[in-house]
Order: sequence, then C-alpha cells, then structure tokens
Amino acid sequence: MKMIVGLMSVIAILLVALAGPMYKFGIVELGTAFTGFKFGLFAGIAALVLLAIQLLFKRNTASIGSALASAVLAVAAIAVPLSMMNTAKNVPPIHDISTDLMNPPEFVATAPLRADAPNPVAYAGAEVAEQQRTAYPDLQTLTHAQSKPELVKASKQAIENLGWELVNTDTDKGIIEATDTTAWFGFKDDVIIRVTDNDSERLVDIRSKSRVGQSDLGKNAARIHSFIKELDSVLAE
Repeated sequence: MKMIVGLMSVIAILLVALAGPMYKFGIVELGTAFTGFKFGLFAGIAALVLLAIQLLFKRNTASIGSALASAVLAVAAIAVPLSMMNTAKNVPPIHDISTDLMNPPEFVATAPLRADAPNPVAYAGAEVAEQQRTAYPDLQTLTHAQSKPELVKASKQAIENLGWELVNTDTDKGIIEATDTTAWFGFKDDVIIRVTDNDSERLVDIRSKSRVGQSDLGKNAARIHSFIKELDSVLAE
C-alpha cells in the first residue's frame, strides 16, 4: 500500500511539474500538456484518498516519513492547478492589455514573430477594453517630464533589467518592442512601449499581449506593472 501511495503521489507531481517544460521544449502540444496537468490534479487527489485509507485501515504499513512525503507531493500537485483555476476565475478572460485603450500601440517589429500565433496581432476592441477597465482601472497612460530619447533609453534599460528580449527600438518614433518568455511553459508575450510628445510632457503607453491562450491569468497586467515600477526606478537613478 505504501508503495502504491508513494508512486501515485510521485506521478501526480511529475504530471503537473513537467507539463510546462514538455510544452516549452516542443515535446508535447499545449493541449496535451494541459491534459497532463489535469490528470496530475486527479492523481494527487487519488494519492491523498489512498493515503487516508492507508492511515485508517492499514496504519502498520505506513511510516511517518513516507506518509509525510506522499502528502506533500500530492498536496503540491493539487494546489498548483487549483491556484491557477482560482486565478482564472478572478481575472477577465483576456490576453491583450494596454494603458491606452482608445489608441493602443501597434506592434510592428514583433508582428512577423506572431505570424503563426493563435492570437492575432490586432487589438480585439471595445469588449476587451471594457473588461480591462473593470479589472485593472489603474493601468493608464503615464506622463513624464523627460525627453523622448531619455525615456526610450530608460525603457530599454528597464527591459534589460527585467530580462526581456529586446526586438526593436526606434528613438525617432518613440517605439520600443520586446518579448518576454515565461519561465514554466515558455509562453512568449510581446510588449510595446510608445513615447509621444504632448506639449511639455511625454506620454508613455505600454501594451502587453500573449501569443497563445484566451486568458493570461493576469500575467500581462502584472508585466505592465513590473515595467512601470522598473522604469520609475531607472529614471530615479
């Protein structure tokens, strides 16, 4: 019984933990990875049920160490998917976030990189904008006193500090484009920063868009928040 419980808990955590890397390195398709993710959750639940049965009816076959290890692995395999499901319920099912909802920055250099991506490069429109306003009302156009070249330079430094891949910079147009690759699944999300003149001020807008997936689980909004924080830090130096 102890061996079965231990094996089930190990299978559960492997199905969950390896789903991302196996997709990231092209071993399986995204749908297969998510299926493995789901079965990892079920296997974790099964491992806990079997562990409970073992402790209740066959306690003599269990040791504290093996029971604890199995429980930790099974709980982890359950907690990660449930946490993601809970996040999905609390954020809008969108994957394109912009500080300017009326005139979002348009991807140029990164557009060809998205040619085969399920999510098109174009902005989805009013429905997505309304969902963003409700979920992330604080994401709005930034104003700065620095010149356009200074802000472009600072944006490039912020991108470097955040570990994103710089794709293109056009100082004259005030455009910086980059790609951020998520660590676990290796999802590639594209970012564009646009700096425009507005009398004595400069307006800075940021747009972040996922290449795949209907819901980004709040990742694009979090990425923009991270960029704003890093840009402020660079400008304060």
